[in-house]
Amino acid sequence: MNELFNNILTSTSSEMSVAGAVVTMLIAVSFGIVIGFTYYMTQKDNYQRSMAVTLVMLPIILSVIILFVGSNIARAFSLAGTLSIIRFRSAPGDPKDIGFIFFDIAAGLACGVGLYGYGALFVLILCVLIIVLEKGNIFDRKEAHKTLKITIPENLNYESAFDDVLSKYTQTYTLNKIKTTDLGSLFEVVYDVVMLREHNEQEFLNELRCRNGNLTIILAVSPSKIK
Repeated sequence: MNELFNNILTSTSSEMSVAGAVVTMLIAVSFGIVIGFTYYMTQKDNYQRSMAVTLVMLPIILSVIILFVGSNIARAFSLAGTLSIIRFRSAPGDPKDIGFIFFDIAAGLACGVGLYGYGALFVLILCVLIIVLEKGNIFDRKEAHKTLKITIPENLNYESAFDDVLSKYTQTYTLNKIKTTDLGSLFEVVYDVVMLREHNEQEFLNELRCRNGNLTIILAVSPSKIK
């Protein structure tokens, strides 16, 4: 054990030719492009150009860091000290975005340590898996749980004013809360609803606003019902 420990402490980064470094960086860039394109193809609803560009950049950055550090312990500690002073101020993003970041990191590390074949296989398999999951709507919720808030005038009977419309467009609906607004001149009723997927939400809202005198209506995802 002592001999192994001494070898680690006294080892320095292995020499790498310029051609080898260039090959490593080109492969890392190709991994980043494939991952960035996969992100673009599967996240069109929540697509961010800055995220796609970052996904292209990150593998080559990681691979170059690994090349610079090599097996040199002093460089590794210096890198750790440098990274420890960085503070990320951006708000946490979508969990899938975080997954793509870790995907990029793994691809960059594979390039940095020279495991190009395993890295290519990893990128190919995971990109195909992501596309299949997204395009096939696997794990998608079968029921669309929403919170419906309707503002109604005080002269409208809220208890039965919307029953026929709700029965037409929802699987189930539950009156959750009633409160007054505008110094008691208006009511706000809140329903928990499960929408029928085959119906159009815009038509649903149009029918509701014909009943409530075109006052405010809010239909939003119910956080407590997300599965």
